[in-house]
Amino acid sequence: MRIVLQKVSNAYIDVVDEVSGEIDPSFQAQHIGIGYVLFVGVSDADGQEQIDWLAQKITKLRVFEDEKGKMNLSLAQVNGEILSVSQFTLFADVHRGNRPSFISAGKPEHAKRIWLDFNDALRKQGTTVKEGRFGSHMRVSLTNDGPVTILFDTDELMTKH
Repeated sequence: MRIVLQKVSNAYIDVVDEVSGEIDPSFQAQHIGIGYVLFVGVSDADGQEQIDWLAQKITKLRVFEDEKGKMNLSLAQVNGEILSVSQFTLFADVHRGNRPSFISAGKPEHAKRIWLDFNDALRKQGTTVKEGRFGSHMRVSLTNDGPVTILFDTDELMTKH
């Protein structure tokens, strides 16, 4: 799995109807205050081990400032929330030509299941998680706080722990 985590002071997501270009009324827009926006990419090799490792790592991550201004507090300690967005483009390969290849991204059925299971694993850690809609054209608006942006790639990170 590949995740881009952005610490935010607020974030908002809605879905655009691909035919009309208007906001899709069948999706209730989601909003969070302080917390994380997670852009989540899944490969076909990802499974429960990656889900569990990332859910633990992200919920315990200490990047919120304490009273001394030091990054020392976790998401739970600041009553933060998560907005999770599926994003297959995190597996873009741009080595050849000018059009990215997404062959490394997980097949949609697998990727959706892993993404939903990951969101549930975050919830089991006691975190409020709001979601975009898998496979949809979404508009994400966020205010990055810090700015703090952290990349997680289980292919690299899990071999080091």
